[in-house]
Amino acid sequence: MEQIVVDVVSDVVCPWCYLGKARLDRAIAAVSGEMLVTVNWRPYQLNPDLPPEGVDHKAHLAAKLGGAAAVSQAHDRLTALGKEDGIAFDFAAVKISPNTLDAHRLLRWAAAEGRQNEVVSALFHAYFEDGRNVGDRAVLHDIAAKNGLDPAVIDALFASDADKDSVGEEIGMARDMGVSGVPCFIIDSQYAVMGAQPVDVLANAFREIAAMKDPKQVN
Repeated sequence: MEQIVVDVVSDVVCPWCYLGKARLDRAIAAVSGEMLVTVNWRPYQLNPDLPPEGVDHKAHLAAKLGGAAAVSQAHDRLTALGKEDGIAFDFAAVKISPNTLDAHRLLRWAAAEGRQNEVVSALFHAYFEDGRNVGDRAVLHDIAAKNGLDPAVIDALFASDADKDSVGEEIGMARDMGVSGVPCFIIDSQYAVMGAQPVDVLANAFREIAAMKDPKQVN
């Protein structure tokens, strides 16, 4: 069975990234009998200059998107799309636009423990469905504890500067590669698929790449 690796460049406060994950999960399920797909979640910050405590979400989005009407229109569209993919977006519950550096640090540590997929799912759900501030270390502590990580170790890492530079360097590498929006799916370090593509687009991309690696393995 052929193997492919998907590196997903993503930010945990990007609603399109949440949609992208839901569709990625379904695409992987669709090809599960044909190949093995390994996923790594890579950091990106849409708003790297936000303060550690974050800012008012509604005001921040209105300034970014051009007013409250534009925000409402975007949220209505995303809410409808989310329902199709099993996501119950609750944008009214979101109060803070956080700095996501600590969330990406947590994801890096989760990867080392083989728990990255669970933690990224929990971060997306916490922010977009529960309205929790994923820039708050108490929230991150809770997510870590509920998803198989040692909360004492996580607290100690947060108290240090562990992996701040590494996460920053990885974000810089993504920008140097030309990633200017997320999600971005980088397949086998060679092929990039931009945006929250439909399930069949992702699944077919996996099949085509697996076939190029070994035409005998995939029909």
